[in-house]
Amino acid sequence: MARIAGVDIPREKRIVISLTYIFGIGRNLSQDILAEAKVDENTRTRDLSDDELKRIREAVSARKTEGDLRREVSLNIKRLQEIGSYRGMRHRRKLPVRGQKTRNNARTRKGPKKTVAKKKK
Repeated sequence: MARIAGVDIPREKRIVISLTYIFGIGRNLSQDILAEAKVDENTRTRDLSDDELKRIREAVSARKTEGDLRREVSLNIKRLQEIGSYRGMRHRRKLPVRGQKTRNNARTRKGPKKTVAKKKK
């Protein structure tokens, strides 16, 4: 397995897809990195030469990925919570942050239903 930015990327997939296994790199950024490193997108990871891998590593290291990016995201969320912003409060309560309705959906964020018993009259 090739190791880029501390992540083992799959050997059997095309390199353009394999790079997306790194946190912070999607399809578009993967294509940009390969263009910068002058590597063909359709090449399988196992077929890359050491020189090509080195150029890809250099192109990836120039961007914020993995640990640094995760740390920045968590610090941004923590900052929002500390200043008491609306978004910070939504993060703290584990509710959707970006304006979604919560009456019917939002089960991924809220977790399984908690049934509340009805009061007798």
